[in-house]
Amino acid sequence: MAEKNPVTDLDPRFSGDHATPTPWADARGQLEQAEIFWLSTVRPDARPHVTPLLAIWLAGALYFSTGAEERKAKNIALNPHCILTTGCNILNQGLDLVVEGQAVRVTDATTLQRVADLYDSKYAWRYIVRDGALYHAHEAQSEHANAALVYEVAPATAFGFGKGEPFSQTRWRF
Repeated sequence: MAEKNPVTDLDPRFSGDHATPTPWADARGQLEQAEIFWLSTVRPDARPHVTPLLAIWLAGALYFSTGAEERKAKNIALNPHCILTTGCNILNQGLDLVVEGQAVRVTDATTLQRVADLYDSKYAWRYIVRDGALYHAHEAQSEHANAALVYEVAPATAFGFGKGEPFSQTRWRF
C-alpha cells in the first residue's frame, strides 16, 4: 500500500491560540515508534470492546494480530470499522493519536513476512509465516499452535491531540 498524504486541519475549538497543526510526518513517526495501542471494536450487541495490543506501522497502515477465537476477531468479522489509539498518559506533554479505519485481513505471504520481520525487530516477537497467518516461532511446530490472524487498518481519518502549551487538535483526512 502506498503512503497517502492526508489533508490536515487544525480544529480551533480545541486548540490554543498559537497552536499549529501537527505535521503528519510527526504523527506517523509516533505510530512507527509506539509500543502499545488500544483497539476499539464493536460487539454484536453494539457495545464497545477495547483491548490493548501491539501494532506495526508499515507502508501507510497499522497492522496487528489476534487469534481467530478472540473477541476482537469475532467483532471485526461482523463489523470491520475500528479505532486504534496510542499516546502518552501525561496531561501536559506528548501527542495522543486516534486512527479510524477498517480492519482488513491480510493473508499475502510477502506482506505477512514483512509484518513478522517488524514484530521481531520492534518487539523481539518471532513469528513464522504459514497458511496465511503468523505462528509464534517457539510453538510453530506444535500440533496445538494457534494461528495469529493479521489485520491491516489503513487510516480513513486520524486525530492528533497535542498536550501542553499550546494544546492542539489536528485532523488528518485520507
